[in-house]
Amino acid sequence: MTSLKPWLDNYPTGIPANIDPTKYPSILAYMQETCEKYSSKPAFSLMGKEITYKELDQLSTQLGAYLQSRGLQAGDKFALMMPNVLQYPVAIFGVLKAGLIVVNTNPLYTPREMEHQFIDSEVKGILILENFASNLEKVIDKTNIKVVITTEVGDMLGMIKGPLVNFAIRNVKRMVPKFNLDNTVTFNDAIKQGKNFKINSEFPNDPENVVVLQYTGGTTGISKGAMLTNKNLVANMMQIKTFIKPYLTDGDDQIILAPLPMYHIFAFTVNCLTAMDLGALSVLVINPKKLKTVIKEFDRYQITGMTGVNTLYNALLNDDDFRKSNWNYLQFVAAGGTALQKSVALKWEELTGKIISEGYGMTEASPVVSSNPKNASRLGTVGIPVPSTEVRIVDESGNSLELKGIGEIQVRGPQVMKGYYNKPKETAQTLTSDGWLNTGDIGFLSEDGYLTIVDRKKDMILVSGFNVYPNEIEEVVCLHPKVLECAAIGIPSDKSGECVKIFVVKRDKSLTEEELITHCRQNLTGYKIPKEVEFKKELPKTNVGKILRRALKE
Repeated sequence: MTSLKPWLDNYPTGIPANIDPTKYPSILAYMQETCEKYSSKPAFSLMGKEITYKELDQLSTQLGAYLQSRGLQAGDKFALMMPNVLQYPVAIFGVLKAGLIVVNTNPLYTPREMEHQFIDSEVKGILILENFASNLEKVIDKTNIKVVITTEVGDMLGMIKGPLVNFAIRNVKRMVPKFNLDNTVTFNDAIKQGKNFKINSEFPNDPENVVVLQYTGGTTGISKGAMLTNKNLVANMMQIKTFIKPYLTDGDDQIILAPLPMYHIFAFTVNCLTAMDLGALSVLVINPKKLKTVIKEFDRYQITGMTGVNTLYNALLNDDDFRKSNWNYLQFVAAGGTALQKSVALKWEELTGKIISEGYGMTEASPVVSSNPKNASRLGTVGIPVPSTEVRIVDESGNSLELKGIGEIQVRGPQVMKGYYNKPKETAQTLTSDGWLNTGDIGFLSEDGYLTIVDRKKDMILVSGFNVYPNEIEEVVCLHPKVLECAAIGIPSDKSGECVKIFVVKRDKSLTEEELITHCRQNLTGYKIPKEVEFKKELPKTNVGKILRRALKE
């Protein structure tokens, strides 16, 4: 089983069985070649303001030079704490050019979560959106942070729009709480000062060097820093590109919508690194929960590709303005991060004529492991492993199972992380001695190599000794026409150890508990039927849109 790769027979023409992860020795080498190749083309846009690949290269060099001038040394950790603003890609490459390690940080973190991540990662500097600086003020004395750069949403939006946007956010919407941080410098001042210094590129930067500390989502426990190397990220970028290319028309300028935040590994690798390798324009969206800002970009640009999660696609399908917007140029639509529900996938295809290509990945794999290929997409699966990737299913003792056997998914390939930062015990539990990554996800492989995710191992519900997977329950409940969203968890039961409880957001206010239970009885076996139903106005989600079952349990 270990050496078999039945999925290779399903690779479309042109997709290689393997990629060469040593093509670029580092992300910087790749970035340098890309910016020279596409110099005059637009690389990123926000609210209609674009920067070219050449401008990205120049600005990131100036920022890198400034960071070195502040005494930061190669190998030091530097946190980025912003939503999708134009400063983000500049900062990513500026930090890497200075020889520092990027620590992507969710800007919606509470002070407690910030303190954990900054102490755990040992960050020495940070670039933070001013909206969140008051939280940094509460914890900075407990950290090693010496360099603080603040920025505002409009800082790169031009001489007219920029100040107007900043004024509105600060004085009209009052979204910037007061803060008092010593020795701060603004992003624009840092860029200006960087012109006065020459960047020093003499630092170790080989394929095995860690360049990003990407913290796990923490949806099932304490967040850990996955050490991602140059090789990991270069490999995954190349793997993803092989699967995207067949969807795209050669010669066309690609415009790829980036509604997911780049501090999340999905958007970081797909919308930043891979989109750049395609010479694409990445259209940034600050807050995809405001659907109008997403839809506006479809009217501003001829969007040819996009990434998203199930909740975003579901929300767009239920928005009248989106149904009338200009999505006719779409060639590639990708879903990841959480399970894509069949009902959403079918409705999307019915409306747009385009299939959502569902994939699978995790932070520890940089993140993409598998995806559905063009003209061979299989609904309900997360596709087939990307090039140079092995996938197998194992039982609780780590023994490999036959095809179709349900067990834990293990992954091996050049995109798999080096380990967790400063956590040898957790690393040993997650990575086997021969390089397999224990994903913690339950699934199975079909005879021809398509991977199906059943659920998270930690989310599994045990009812009278039977395994019940929340994904299955949620899929069934969401088939009811009056349901907008659903989440299923296990709760204690005197009779069966655990039983199923569902949390439901109504699409139709007339929906009753009795209707839902009747619907479930028609589609689920007895022990899987929910014993409790709770209606909610909304479900707790990560900033990417992944429903937080853990928060519902708590």
